[in-house]
Amino acid sequence: MTAKQALGRAREILASGNIEDAPLESELLLRHTLKLSRVELYLELDRALTPQEEKAFRQVVERRLSGEPAAYITRHREFYGLDFYVDPAVLIPRPESELLVEKALRLAQNGTISTIAEIGTGCGAIAISLALHLPQARIYATDISLPALKVARVNCQRHGAADRIRLLHGDMLDPLPGAVDLIIANLPYVRESELPPPPQFEPILALDGGADGTDRIRRLCLKLEGKLRPGGWLLLEVGEGQSPTVTSLLYHLFPGAKIEVTPDLSGIDRMLSLSLAPAQQLALFST
Repeated sequence: MTAKQALGRAREILASGNIEDAPLESELLLRHTLKLSRVELYLELDRALTPQEEKAFRQVVERRLSGEPAAYITRHREFYGLDFYVDPAVLIPRPESELLVEKALRLAQNGTISTIAEIGTGCGAIAISLALHLPQARIYATDISLPALKVARVNCQRHGAADRIRLLHGDMLDPLPGAVDLIIANLPYVRESELPPPPQFEPILALDGGADGTDRIRRLCLKLEGKLRPGGWLLLEVGEGQSPTVTSLLYHLFPGAKIEVTPDLSGIDRMLSLSLAPAQQLALFST
């Protein structure tokens, strides 16, 4: 069997298994099996696979058919033009989270953001993307999961950002040594009723947002006092239909704050940005 034949067969198998983007995923899996770049693969389409390569490719295709994400099989995921190592200890970065990076970089252009904290960093994709574009910024990245922080450390070293990002273990804002200019967070926001059925390949800790999906987001907002400087910014990623609930909470906590909602490419309200006035403090809030 040639590489071209293997690629065509895998496309058919994955498409019949209702795998989205079957052509792209087939290519990723074959490149992973043969350890070839995209250019090398298409230059060697007539190459005959060895029996060992055929077996290995068949196995990874079967893993994908079982529901295992291709990113976990290949241990790679692209985010904001960078290649990140991922494994089942971390959530696989999504394209919509690039909105957070783009917004943060725009805010940084005015020169008032020198300290940034990413809460729930996972594989470190957001923090590292910011570090590479903002060499003067001091960046903290927190996560409650030690295995996730190990993955983030691998990626920091891979991208030469290990001396630019301080990885902190702990719950949300607790590990931060002080207030920062920008807090950015993509916390779990999947509703309990919408969690994927077993087998759950991605860590449940990074998915479960409680009954309405906003439990973790709400906890973060209630702990902002003393962690976000007056005049600072908060950027949050939220799930579909959650922006009204989170916006209402933020207005309650920060009367008069400027809050914007940004949709993703699918038209879903995906990112909330909050801007504090220079002298604004957290409002009294009682539950």
